[in-house]
Amino acid sequence: MDATKISLVRTTFKAVAAVDDGPERLARSFYAILFSHYPATREFFPAAMDVQRDRLLKAIGYVVENLEDAERILPFLAQLGRDHRKYGITDEHYIAVGNALITALEDFAGNELWTDEVDLAWREAIALIASVMMEAANAESGPPTRVGRVVEHKQILRDVAVVRLQLDRPMQYGAGQYVSVSVPGRPRMWRYLSPSIPSNGEGQIEFHVRRVAGGWVSPAMVGQTRLGDEWLISSPLGALGVDRSRNRDQLMIASGTGIAPLRAQVMEMAMRGNNPRVHLFVGGVYPCDLYDLETLWQLARTNPWLTVIPVSEEDTNPWWHLDPTPVAPPGMHERLTGKLGAVVAAFGAWEDRDIQIVGSPSMVQATKYRLQAKGTPVENIRHDPLL
Repeated sequence: MDATKISLVRTTFKAVAAVDDGPERLARSFYAILFSHYPATREFFPAAMDVQRDRLLKAIGYVVENLEDAERILPFLAQLGRDHRKYGITDEHYIAVGNALITALEDFAGNELWTDEVDLAWREAIALIASVMMEAANAESGPPTRVGRVVEHKQILRDVAVVRLQLDRPMQYGAGQYVSVSVPGRPRMWRYLSPSIPSNGEGQIEFHVRRVAGGWVSPAMVGQTRLGDEWLISSPLGALGVDRSRNRDQLMIASGTGIAPLRAQVMEMAMRGNNPRVHLFVGGVYPCDLYDLETLWQLARTNPWLTVIPVSEEDTNPWWHLDPTPVAPPGMHERLTGKLGAVVAAFGAWEDRDIQIVGSPSMVQATKYRLQAKGTPVENIRHDPLL
């Protein structure tokens, strides 16, 4: 796409975003049009559409913001195409989705904003998106999902569980990527989870899951999972990981179960003989939220390139957590107290590092802003757009 068309697409989408409740209204309108004009597509989606609408908006926003960056956007769209195989989507469904999105955008924008030039620009953008996704999906010959049988379920906090599964066939993924997961009892409800261990030839995989208040799927994963349950797992997504071609030291920042993809990366690095320096900040509200600290300390003890810095907002645990707070072993960094982003930024701008941030959207943005205010180049900071 040329710069003029990209600008028209971006301006239109920003106009939608500028309206109160605009993106949410656009998403609701899109799905209403899609299900009305193409009723067969309804079976691909769950009854509760809140999460699905949120994902749609995040994906569109990310694509619109990066249309001119082929090196970033094409792999992202290819991953989405492979992931969407789990729904049983065909080329005809992509056409239906594109038509519904155009109609929803035109209805929202109105005649004054939706000119012939804007219409043409959006149709070209959607054609590009659909073609890349379809090509990637159609190039895959294997099954769209793998089956993982639960072999261990350990609830380590009231709202956090570690779940280990045995896949029916090994799956290759990069340490730092994430996958779509569906569990029994929640059909057609897919949730993104990051494996907490590197890919291996035995087909073993592990997830750290936090129960989200009011959520549909995470409470079932944390509180209702049983040994032998079979989870469906889709193709890997995301681009987090250590880019060794840049030959730069690393800063990794995680809160809560966001430690999973960074833990997998550190474990994979520990299998190599030569690694960059890594400072890993792991945070939580209470000291008990740093549930994986013993594992991280063990990795740091045997890998001198790794420094683990624990951070909690509170200095003591809540009344209901009775286990003692782990004490930092000799040579390990003591736990610090404060907001994670503020603590990391207090160390400096980290301008010589490649930086990965994983956690809730609010934590990621707050930490990113703190670092930028300190002078960190924004191009050094990475986080997944859909998480």
